[in-house]
Amino acid sequence: MSSSRAMVCAVAFALACLAAMPPASAASGDGGILYLPSAASLAHCPTSCGDVNISYPFGIGASCFRQGFELTCDNTTKPPKLFLGNSTTQITDVFSSAVLVPMFFNISGTNDTHNISWDAPTRGTFISGGNDFFVVGCDFDVDLFDHVRNPIGSCLSRCHGKALPNQGPCNGIGCCSISVQNDIPGFQATIVRADNMAAQSDPLHIGIMAFMSDGDYYTNNATDLLLSWTNASNILGAVLDVSIMDQPSCKSAKLNNASYACATDGYCRNASNGGYSCYCHYYNYYYTSNAYLSEGCTPQDYNPKPKDHCPTTTTCGSMKIPFPFGLKEGCSASERFQLNCTAGNTVFSSGGAQYNVTDVSVEDGTLTVSNLLNNASSGRETIIIETSDNGYAEGPPVEDQFDFSMEYDIVIRWAVSNSTCQKAKRNITGYACRSVHSDCLNVSRGQIFMGYRCKCLSGFQGNPYIQDGCSDINECLLPNYCNGTCQNVPGSYICTDCPHGKEFDSVKLRCVTSTKQRNILLGIAIGIGCGIGSIIVALGTIVLANKWKRGIQKRIRRAHFKKNQGLLLEQLISDESTTNKTKIFSLDELEEATNNFDATRVLGCGGHGTVYKGILSDQRVVAIKKSKIVEQIEIDQFINEVAILSQIIHRNVVKLFGCCLEDEVPLLVYEFISNGTLYELLHTDTTVKCLLSWDDRIRIAVEAAGALAYLHSAATIPIFHRDVKSSNILLDDNFTTKVSDFGASRSLSLDETHVVTIVQGTFGYLDPEYYHTGELTEKSDVYSFGVILVELLTRKKPIFINDLGAKQSLSHYFVESLHEGSLVQILDSQVVEEADQEEINEIASLTEACLRVKGGERPTMKEVDMRLQFLRTKRLRKRQHLTEKEGDIEPLLCREDNKLYGHIDLNNVGSSGCYSLEQEFASSFGLPR
Repeated sequence: MSSSRAMVCAVAFALACLAAMPPASAASGDGGILYLPSAASLAHCPTSCGDVNISYPFGIGASCFRQGFELTCDNTTKPPKLFLGNSTTQITDVFSSAVLVPMFFNISGTNDTHNISWDAPTRGTFISGGNDFFVVGCDFDVDLFDHVRNPIGSCLSRCHGKALPNQGPCNGIGCCSISVQNDIPGFQATIVRADNMAAQSDPLHIGIMAFMSDGDYYTNNATDLLLSWTNASNILGAVLDVSIMDQPSCKSAKLNNASYACATDGYCRNASNGGYSCYCHYYNYYYTSNAYLSEGCTPQDYNPKPKDHCPTTTTCGSMKIPFPFGLKEGCSASERFQLNCTAGNTVFSSGGAQYNVTDVSVEDGTLTVSNLLNNASSGRETIIIETSDNGYAEGPPVEDQFDFSMEYDIVIRWAVSNSTCQKAKRNITGYACRSVHSDCLNVSRGQIFMGYRCKCLSGFQGNPYIQDGCSDINECLLPNYCNGTCQNVPGSYICTDCPHGKEFDSVKLRCVTSTKQRNILLGIAIGIGCGIGSIIVALGTIVLANKWKRGIQKRIRRAHFKKNQGLLLEQLISDESTTNKTKIFSLDELEEATNNFDATRVLGCGGHGTVYKGILSDQRVVAIKKSKIVEQIEIDQFINEVAILSQIIHRNVVKLFGCCLEDEVPLLVYEFISNGTLYELLHTDTTVKCLLSWDDRIRIAVEAAGALAYLHSAATIPIFHRDVKSSNILLDDNFTTKVSDFGASRSLSLDETHVVTIVQGTFGYLDPEYYHTGELTEKSDVYSFGVILVELLTRKKPIFINDLGAKQSLSHYFVESLHEGSLVQILDSQVVEEADQEEINEIASLTEACLRVKGGERPTMKEVDMRLQFLRTKRLRKRQHLTEKEGDIEPLLCREDNKLYGHIDLNNVGSSGCYSLEQEFASSFGLPR
């Protein structure tokens, strides 16, 4: 196969290459700066070499660069070329603490094996993680190592048959790639020609590239991709990070203030291979300027968040001024949105002229002004509003003129930024549309593009530039929207015609009885009234008797209310600091909801009580938990569970609607979770072919970790669950994870890190450190969550019977297998089939960290959540590429196999999915605690 044919086989993907070059001598540090300079002190320094711009800490010449960041410009070439230090490593672009290095070469010849290598030319320089190693050609195998021969990855390419699995951006046909995850100071690669496949003279094209802004372009343009391998000017190259090496870390660098390289408002980050770097990205704001100069970092021009002391809406006279506009200094999104309030009049200034503002509309993106306050003219005036790169207002076109003597209003259209919506949405921290129910809108004036602004979605109104600024419009309160029964829904409404015998009243805006029907009803009412009068006397006696009985019943229920600590709970639930609306239900309401606790409404029974299915008067389906044992410790746990759940509002935590205290035993009312527990899904008859996919296991782990991280660090008061296990992780209709059972949980004050308690929990999940010391910390929940991760990986119970017939701890079994290198042998077959080795290694590493014996060595739940989120994000990107290449994929959870719980009638309980799990609350009682 010819070389051109091999290149045609390569897939179109965003790549650029760097060629391996021989290591050069380290750059000299002579003349390097070891202090924080100003821009003025560097004014004499060269700012470019050829078409490459240079910014400090890089520089050419003495006193123009930070020690270790010296560059050399070769002016003998046309155009001039820029090199790193005194080495032969050419640079094509310079960033804050990194450079772009193009290296590109071909391999050809009759040898079956080729070895290439590259080492950093200077100390503190290394290939940045995120680069990719690419080889384009036919019929070869590649092994990539770091500078000390530690394996990084491997790939292979063929020009026959279908795409090979797990080949990254290249699909294995004519091209393969290896992702460089970590920073490395060099690499070595071995390339072996495959036997009897391609002619050995076919060349191979090799390089390392970084993902750049042109990546999307190359992905969709295969022709340009092929050209980039033959024309070195098209290659983006690899990013080399350069660290400050005069100190080993940020901590030691800050101690030596005289040589510290970062500006006051910049921040420092340790480099992976020693040293440190400075950046201007801090507290979720983007900054411009240079973190290595004394002038420091300057915040971006548009700030989507008003300062704490600034109201989102203020007034001047009778006019309301909404954000992004503002009256006080610093209260607007930028200087262009700054207005002034003078003598009750709102003034807008532009180009030296001042205008009297009569209206500000964030919905229409307009600013209405009536006349000039200075530089006024009695004739016709031309208004020109200046613009800038980061945000501007725009007036009428230059050719439009207005007669101010006639006091015509001028409508000035404005935009937030001259970016497109697509580009603006990528900058999460600088994106102006803050309301959930808002959208971005591109703004143009004729053929001239202005930028973008924000607008509330249809059915909502308000200010899209502030959090929750767009609120729902109640169309049912507006005339001519519905001549019948109206039901308002978020963003819209539902209208139904008036029922038979009724007509719509345009004044009352509702359906009323028609006149003819009213007369008929009046006659019927008179007849019925006469009959009722004769019955009232007989009913009176019955009513009095029932009232006497109800009085006795009421006293009994009041006694139960006091016994069950009702006054304490009532005070707790009515606390102003409680954000959710937990309700104390009457016993009558729950008896009606459960048909007087009918046996057919029982979802399941456990050692501690019974769970009933109920339907409240507002048609909500709930699960009602009724305890059997009437002991003080049970009442204390009941109070604790209500106290905990009343403070929690999270999509992945089971919602507590309220409780009832009027019965002999207290009752809890939860949201109804229809698809059971993770324990049942993992450990009930694994021969059934309705299995959890690898993607579902990651998603469930992410959602559970997010809920626990919220309890530990985001709730009003830190909460330790103390009984994290798979049977307490429920799945709703959409298979969304819900963490439940807070009877054993403990909350802490903000200044506490642990609490000494009686040890509670479930064997197999219990933190060994907590078991021995009795000190409950957030790391106790981390250990229990680690056991759940092992269950997801192995599909084994936390205490299981091993091959020898003895009981064994799953956590110890996992750690031993991991250390012995036999992890794959204990994994669930479906995990081995669907997950790639990198994902298994990452989640196994995280699990091992969670299961460490010493709590101090375990990560926090927030760190666990972030690592799982990162793993899932990478997984979703891979699935997206797979979907684009191979079409639709199989659903994550099969939903057709109903044999898992064949004894339950799915039609009666209304469950969805491949099994019915209305037993989920019962199962939480049946398992040991």
